[in-house]
Amino acid sequence: MDDSEIEFDQRGLVPCVVQDWLTGEVLMHAYMNAESLRLTRETGEAHFFSRSRQELWHKGETSGNTLAVKAIRYDCDGDALLVLVEPAGPACHTGERSCFHRGELDPAAPYEALPTLERTISSRATQRPEGSYTAKLLEDRGLNGDKVAEEAEEVARAARDESDERLAEEAADVIYHLAVLLRGRGLGLADAERVLDGRRQR
Repeated sequence: MDDSEIEFDQRGLVPCVVQDWLTGEVLMHAYMNAESLRLTRETGEAHFFSRSRQELWHKGETSGNTLAVKAIRYDCDGDALLVLVEPAGPACHTGERSCFHRGELDPAAPYEALPTLERTISSRATQRPEGSYTAKLLEDRGLNGDKVAEEAEEVARAARDESDERLAEEAADVIYHLAVLLRGRGLGLADAERVLDGRRQR
């Protein structure tokens, strides 16, 4: 990336949209100047420039909720950055995962379903609430594997003989059980996505 192509404004700033590397969720909006961009590259963690305090800002320096930077991209005009990160905790100072937690939240955007599902599964894995079906599957990998196979058969049957609505419902069941199975092995849907991406590049 050639930083000479970045169009800083008259204040020496460029707006940054921060996006979760794994889920694609937009986490926050901030500004960088040339120095914070340099520090971000050198440290691998997001640094910004605070317009209100007029100083550099290492995200998470106090809270521990740092942002490990995976990639920095810029738009067609070079006057905005997209910073792809792996967050160590909530991105918002309120404790919310994303700063964009207000406004029109219902219905949720389709892309939000899988990240939300995986966070719910992770919560069940940690808390193991009594009576939880997800917790039961996490404790019995054999049962979980059998359920994936069973649901896959139901998808195939729905594709042959049933409505589009039923096919979508059965596909959702497969995805859920597969996500639980992956979590039980310490993996996530992103691990499968990386395999798909590698195949695409061959």
